[in-house]
Amino acid sequence: QVKLVESGGGLVQAGGSLRLSCAASGIVFSINGMGWYRQAPGKQRELVASITSGGRTNYADSVKGRFTISRDNARNTVYLQMNSLKPEDTAVYYCKVLGGVYWGQGTQVTVSS
Repeated sequence: QVKLVESGGGLVQAGGSLRLSCAASGIVFSINGMGWYRQAPGKQRELVASITSGGRTNYADSVKGRFTISRDNARNTVYLQMNSLKPEDTAVYYCKVLGGVYWGQGTQVTVSS
């Protein structure tokens, strides 16, 4: 059974930083690409950042230069370092196996102006 558990969200002022973590189980983590998604109220869920099994990364234009995705295969964990946060980054953040169907419960990120 695939399980994804996100953590690290919270309330932060604009310009601040947060580091999200997603612990995965039930999969062979090292061979899977992983993605971070977010969903703001009234908006569709969008892919924010992704990382392949080989470590290649890709980012949405809105977060390029501010967010960094990384992975630790020994810990079956993918991270999202978020710097220079803006109020428009406020959303529930989720991780997912690229091409998979399972979602975690998400972690709320709120950026105050």
